[in-house]
Amino acid sequence: MTPLSPQSPVPGLSRIRVGSAPDSWGVWFPDDPRQVPWRRFLDEVAASGYEWIELGPYGYLPTDPAVLTEETSRRGLKVSAGTVFTGLHHGPAVWERTWAHVSDIAALTQAMGGRHLVVIPSFWRDDKTGEVLEPDTLTPEQWRNLTSLTERLGREVRERHGLEIVVHPHADTHIDSEENVVRFLDGTDSALVSLCLDTGHYAYCGGDSVKLIETYGERIGYLHLKQVDPEILAEVRADGIPFGPAVAKGVMCEPPSGVPALGPVLEAAAKLDVDLFAIVEQDMYPCEPDRPLPIAQRTRAFLRSCGA
Repeated sequence: MTPLSPQSPVPGLSRIRVGSAPDSWGVWFPDDPRQVPWRRFLDEVAASGYEWIELGPYGYLPTDPAVLTEETSRRGLKVSAGTVFTGLHHGPAVWERTWAHVSDIAALTQAMGGRHLVVIPSFWRDDKTGEVLEPDTLTPEQWRNLTSLTERLGREVRERHGLEIVVHPHADTHIDSEENVVRFLDGTDSALVSLCLDTGHYAYCGGDSVKLIETYGERIGYLHLKQVDPEILAEVRADGIPFGPAVAKGVMCEPPSGVPALGPVLEAAAKLDVDLFAIVEQDMYPCEPDRPLPIAQRTRAFLRSCGA
């Protein structure tokens, strides 16, 4: 991939704010002995040159806004978004349980000055064991549940917490491939539901991020920057490996060694000429504690070479 020339910045790139997330430090769970302590994550993400972070799994970072504000402020960090997992295709019966989970995370995100809530659909197979939890395709009724309740979630989160939801297509969920992403977008109200385009997950599922941005640009509300290793991805597909073990094999790789090329993605996003967060998320669970920092530093330098 040819980085963009810093001497010839693409109009609109100045409106893209780059950050990172606990995921890039191998953090998938609120508490896990194989994960780096949260203070080390904050120290290292700041040392890598990032100003923006996501909250990661709820409970990993302090959930007291006063404590978290003090810890982030003294490191020069700000929060862009919180993250929730939902299973809204199951219908109204799961709404109250979903909202109880969402409201705590939305409240913390709001208190930290964040403006977005990243919404990830539930997995159809266990991301550790590969156990199939439900069919990998939705019925027409489940699609109606998914779209209507996601719209309700967007409305409630905005009215109660002042946040915008951005739905994250994800491997091993029902919003994954181009076909399913387009069906989801066409079935939801653009005034209530935007997309968090994760370039790595979309490539993992066969999608073209640049094409999606060019076609559905008005629906792109947030970016996750990530790449996949094509050779490992081919093995994952051939062997039917679940997402968790695929990550452990290194399917998500350090840029610029994978796909998609991030320069063209950033160029396409810049042409939208809107304010966007572009948060680096290199899935690395589990990983050695000394591994993330140098990768994060190199990735930040690479993104600067692309003009971001």
